[in-house]
Amino acid sequence: MRFLRNFSSALSLGIAACALASMTACISPTETSEPNEWDYAADQFKVAFAEIEKSKARNPELVVPRSVRNDTLFMVKPRDWTSGFFPGNLWWMYEATGDEFWKTKAMEFTAPLESIKNFRGTHDLGFIFFNSFGKGYQLTGNESYKPIMLEAANSLISRYRENIGAIRSWDHNRDKWDYPVIIDNMMNLEFLFWTTKVTGDSTYYKIADSHAQLTMKNHFRDDFSSYHVIDYDTVTTEVRKKNTHQGYSHESAWARGQAWGLYGFTMSFRETGNKDYLKLAENIADFILGHPNLPADLVPYWDFDAPDIPNVPRDASAAAIIASALFELEQYVPSKSPYYRAKAEEMLDSLTKNYRSPLGENKGFLLVHSTGHLPGEHEVDTPLVYADYYYLEALQRRNQVVFTSQTKF
Repeated sequence: MRFLRNFSSALSLGIAACALASMTACISPTETSEPNEWDYAADQFKVAFAEIEKSKARNPELVVPRSVRNDTLFMVKPRDWTSGFFPGNLWWMYEATGDEFWKTKAMEFTAPLESIKNFRGTHDLGFIFFNSFGKGYQLTGNESYKPIMLEAANSLISRYRENIGAIRSWDHNRDKWDYPVIIDNMMNLEFLFWTTKVTGDSTYYKIADSHAQLTMKNHFRDDFSSYHVIDYDTVTTEVRKKNTHQGYSHESAWARGQAWGLYGFTMSFRETGNKDYLKLAENIADFILGHPNLPADLVPYWDFDAPDIPNVPRDASAAAIIASALFELEQYVPSKSPYYRAKAEEMLDSLTKNYRSPLGENKGFLLVHSTGHLPGEHEVDTPLVYADYYYLEALQRRNQVVFTSQTKF
């Protein structure tokens, strides 16, 4: 469910499917192809395929790559929250090139994820299913994908608690949190908005909107930076704790958390028309872009408040997410459109020129210098699959023509 475009030159990618799905922008390879970036990505992914085969030979249960650890490709099973991104990357390749090779590979890596469509132990089913089956459905109109996504959407809303008004995030650390809701969860709402569109059932929309409303109310500070985790009391529904679990401190601005918020509320405005969401997205963007600790190349340090800046890791994944979000946000704010677009272009160019893996290295990942969870000493200054996903999305969105609000019921 990204965005609808002018469909006149999108013949090879299935106009009818795009109109039906109302997800990612329809795109013509000749209209928006960027040979340097896409040829490079094609070569890198072919390196990745060889590395994946080596890893699967050791453990066939591993289905997709997530990162590089100790110079070894780190693969995950379908239940990992990142499992939808690599198939999504391959769908981006198909959308950008029209080459059936990428469609075949995308289908191959999408298929194993069906096994967890009824899994209710994660809030990340949007990441997992919408970036894989969702992209595939939009680009091909493959009707077999639709019921899989609908089952996964029902699994996702099983985590919604009406008295709180939000979808529960993590199930772990129950001795620490009662009902945690993380800023990342904004990214899973797009899946629910789409589900209302294809079913006509407003339940999914209402749950997504309720979750966004509560996040807007409690996750943000006066300067429009966000907490990572808000913990709710399941009985009183009051806020118990405000934490930043993956950032420097509870009161710091974790870079990727700010990126998730910007992207999530920009998307939520598109799907609801709620101008409060748009204003919040503007404020988040202005916090990020105006922050004194944002480096000159616009690729954030892992936390805006990290000590020892500038001698701390960057997070290319945050930059990719922010750039992608800005390419959409600029369409909704005419007065700031030139500014937001210029920053998105600059950020994307910086990633391409200075954060791209040397060809043939890093197990086939595209970007280097991302940071997953520095306090946990987990995936620090390394390639990450979701950095690549949002980088490719930003390359596509750079050429976006029309963005429209889609959710109607």
